Amino acid sequence: MSQDSLQKNPFYILGLPPTATRAEVERQGQKLLGLLELGAKQARNYTTPLGDFPRDADLVRWAMAELRNPDRRLLHEVWATPLPPLPPPPAPRLAPGPAPWPEALEALGWKVHRS
Repeated sequence: MSQDSLQKNPFYILGLPPTATRAEVERQGQKLLGLLELGAKQARNYTTPLGDFPRDADLVRWAMAELRNPDRRLLHEVWATPLPPLPPPPAPRLAPGPAPWPEALEALGWKVHRS
């Protein structure tokens, strides 16, 4: 269900963030329906993390209906909310101790004065 949940997510279909209010959902849905009826190129597709997909009036109406239902909306919010970035991995810790080859400098011809 995860691929379909991303591809057919009402927030992506409407081009809205998961924080959009109900009024914003209705306003955007009506705007898209109007643009689709006029044949506007910018309304024909929507973008998801999986790529671009075609949008039509039936899909917009479905998305609006899904977001009117609080339980369904919550599910779609979860799928449309990006995950926070992962923290960088910790730097490797070298074990204390002698250098792997303490005589390396001398082997290369360097004069090393030891105390």
